[in-house]
Amino acid sequence: MRARLAAEIERLRPLARDVAWVAPDNVHLTLKFLGGVDETRLPAIVAGLTAAASGQRTFDLVLHGLGAFPTPARARVVWAGVAAGARALEALAARVEEALAPLGVPRETRPFAGHVTLGRARAPRPNPRLAAALDAARALGGQGVARVSLMRSDLSPRGARYRELAAAALEVEPSG
Repeated sequence: MRARLAAEIERLRPLARDVAWVAPDNVHLTLKFLGGVDETRLPAIVAGLTAAASGQRTFDLVLHGLGAFPTPARARVVWAGVAAGARALEALAARVEEALAPLGVPRETRPFAGHVTLGRARAPRPNPRLAAALDAARALGGQGVARVSLMRSDLSPRGARYRELAAAALEVEPSG
């Protein structure tokens, strides 16, 4: 899936030179953005994440199509969309939200929109060529989702670097 997303980024890159494109190794799907977290709170957050994951079965996720927030015509964030697995992903995001709220993590005010960020515009402006390229919907691949990760992002002039701090396994469907 990363290779397909990298190919899409390379296809779009010449159409939008003012977009900071995500490095292929950094593409990810965010369930909940926590912001800066004091390290003393990490054990409670990991426990909440583990509790949220333990009640969710593994599922398949398929990415299909490209888009942008707020609109393709004036892209601020270019993304790949979730097709199959969207309901399970939304349920998992809701479980994470519920598990972390009692720990003082602010609830998200916007509805969850599962997507993989491919790039961020430095200064959004109309770009009809990019909008037309985003409309060319494509199947981007799929994979099984068997765990969630708590990630740390370290920002640098070369972009973000991500490091996994903890992971929590989803429940495996019993074979029968």
